[in-house]
Amino acid sequence: MQLLLIEDDARVADHVAKGLREAGHLVDHQADGRAGLYRAAAEQFDVIILDRMLPHVDGLTILTAIRAAGDQTPVLILSALSEVDERVRGLRAGGDDYLAKPFALSELIARVETLGRRAPATTEPAGLDLGDLRLDLIARQVTRGGRRIDLTTREFRILEYLMRNSGRVVTRSMLLESVWDYHFDPQTNIIDQHVSRLRQKIDRGFDRSLIHTVRGVGYVIRLDP
Repeated sequence: MQLLLIEDDARVADHVAKGLREAGHLVDHQADGRAGLYRAAAEQFDVIILDRMLPHVDGLTILTAIRAAGDQTPVLILSALSEVDERVRGLRAGGDDYLAKPFALSELIARVETLGRRAPATTEPAGLDLGDLRLDLIARQVTRGGRRIDLTTREFRILEYLMRNSGRVVTRSMLLESVWDYHFDPQTNIIDQHVSRLRQKIDRGFDRSLIHTVRGVGYVIRLDP
């Protein structure tokens, strides 16, 4: 699943994101309320994991805003405020579930996956397509022009993230936070190395290149040059 984690505690966020990625999910982490609200509005996620207390914009404000916009993405609220009244406030604001801190990671993953199953079937497509490129999310296979392309697990996750954001520029930091299990220096060339190998497999031998470098920023996958 494609998950949005809005959590300002770096230790908690790293622990949660690592566990969810190991469980096979893509995680987009935002560390403050303003950035989290922007991401929630800009992209479709299967589940949002939302901390209650955040800098700039608090969790309940984010929840109220996305519900007012008609976004019914399942939301799991995380909070150190475990009193009944606080849980009721979160659920009445539009939350689907509430988990008090501290929590067991296994329970959080189970709750997230349960919320994902409750979402409409159209939330998670069986595959992603761009021109003659097909990424099968069920079989975890990639084909282009009908020809199977073998990718490593990391390359598959990078391609999935790029295709979910088709036409949008994806920064190196976004890839690091969404695909890797921990943070690297955004200036490291590890991203460039992986994308270079992915590009060779996806574009080599075809007339049209799909993966493009945006100099100084990151990458974009699209049909046009």
